[in-house]
Amino acid sequence: MPPGRDSANIYAAIGAGMLDSVARRALPLVYVPLGGEASVAVIDPHTYRVLRKFETGALPQHVVPAYDLRTLWVANDLGNTLTPIDPETGRAGKAVRVADPYNLYFTPDGAYAVVVAERLQRLDFRDPHTMAFHDSVHVDCPGVDHLEFTAEGRYALATCEFSGKLVKLDVETHQVVGYLVLDSAGLGAHGAPQDIRSAPDGSVFFVADMHADGVYVVDPYAFRTVGFIPTGPGTHGIYPSRDGRYLYVTNRGAHTLRAAPRGPGSVSVLDPVARQVVATWPVPKGGSPDMGNVSADGTELWLSGRFDQEVYVFDTRSGRLLHRISVGRGPHGLTVWPQPGRYSLGHTGNMR
Repeated sequence: MPPGRDSANIYAAIGAGMLDSVARRALPLVYVPLGGEASVAVIDPHTYRVLRKFETGALPQHVVPAYDLRTLWVANDLGNTLTPIDPETGRAGKAVRVADPYNLYFTPDGAYAVVVAERLQRLDFRDPHTMAFHDSVHVDCPGVDHLEFTAEGRYALATCEFSGKLVKLDVETHQVVGYLVLDSAGLGAHGAPQDIRSAPDGSVFFVADMHADGVYVVDPYAFRTVGFIPTGPGTHGIYPSRDGRYLYVTNRGAHTLRAAPRGPGSVSVLDPVARQVVATWPVPKGGSPDMGNVSADGTELWLSGRFDQEVYVFDTRSGRLLHRISVGRGPHGLTVWPQPGRYSLGHTGNMR
């Protein structure tokens, strides 16, 4: 695995302004997949205006930076394609046929792309450049959605939204190690785990649970739950600050896949060392913060408003909502690009 710059902080290489030479050539843009329109909206991060839209396959879910940072991939779930974007021009290329790409990740050694095939209950290992198929791992848990890798890269934990489970995978052997059931924080009903991110020191993972309204704390090696932290209704996404001191947790304000606009959405600022929420940022007049990224300089948090057809931009220093940008139907896994880091593990920019 590529060596870490700081063994106590796996996010040490994603500090403010620490752009790789490849990422520096990218045109600064924000890409917003619109599941309800089969398109991607492109936003100028300086003027906060939508520049244009381009068509994709059906139900684009996430815009995913490639491991080598040279391509952005739009995961077209129902379209069974990946649409490549050239980051230097912001223009889309010819789509690649891939079965059921709900989400997309890359192994920490860069050897494989991992297509998260939610409907098919599979993790498909593919060539990270051509997307040629290599092998597939069936998972016994409906709703497989998001992945996170242990600090040394040996294991991956994936969330299974519709079964309330986590699945642990041996990245080296492509074998399932086991399953862990989340019980909605002791409420007697299974959870709905969403995003999953590592603590800076890699000792625990934080798992957003939409039903439990908070994040589980999970030991990825012992593979057991070691805590729970309430955040807000409909907990969904988790994004580290540029210095790794905080995790920004999105609460999209509902426990369902569809909801009315202007719900009680918010962002919780979580201290991963103290394992407690230190601030809560509301969305004035309501909203549904979902998926996104921190800007390259760390001063802004960009999030899709899943049920509100808009994008939110928060000031990370004050927690104030700076902008609401109307984009279109079904905004989901938006990506701010470029981002700091040596390589991408996928999703909307899980950088290391």
